[in-house]
Amino acid sequence: MINVLVVDDDFRVAEINAKYVGKVPGFRVAARAHSAAQALACVQRGNIDLVLLDHYLPDGTGLDLVHRMREQGHGTDVIMITAAGDVATVQTAMRLGALHYLVKPFTFAALRARLDSYAALRRTVDRVGGHGVAGQEQVDRIFGALRTGPGPSSPGLPSGHSEPTADLICAVLHRASQPLSAHEVASETGLSRSTAQRYLRQLEQAGRLHLSLKYGDTGRPEHRYAWVAP
Repeated sequence: MINVLVVDDDFRVAEINAKYVGKVPGFRVAARAHSAAQALACVQRGNIDLVLLDHYLPDGTGLDLVHRMREQGHGTDVIMITAAGDVATVQTAMRLGALHYLVKPFTFAALRARLDSYAALRRTVDRVGGHGVAGQEQVDRIFGALRTGPGPSSPGLPSGHSEPTADLICAVLHRASQPLSAHEVASETGLSRSTAQRYLRQLEQAGRLHLSLKYGDTGRPEHRYAWVAP
């Protein structure tokens, strides 16, 4: 069983998330916490494999907590579950090693897809050899295990696409007040224009984004993308 710590300042939300976790085979809720201090104490006691972490906590932020965990040598895995959709928070979560980033509100299917991919990651690492030396094929398998399958909130990314990058682009468009071009998305995310265009095309084909054309005086129309609410 994979032991999960559910962290949310809202007791009701924490209970809902815990019930969701309990519905996924192979996972169990080991503890609940409603503040960063409580969460850190749970991690320090051990026996926690995965933290489902809200960002907004009464005594700090979720990312501050992850930073303290890493400083203290705790390599416990983290999936962010939060209403924080700003790009800076998403980018910091990626840099601190968050495996997934799920923006509230979300469905049970969306959370289950992330948990299933996390379980697949653990199985893949075990098959590859745990702490042994991995070749490129094994490394590709490990990173590929984190890609979530098709679902209401997951586009089913093809080979060569990463879920955190797709989540970053979605976060930019979710908070945008108007449709954005590939150039604007690239500027907001720090990605190259070609990479942004590749992800935008895939997300639009998966129904996550709406494509519109902006016609100028001359030349080809500009492709602009807008977030489509699930």
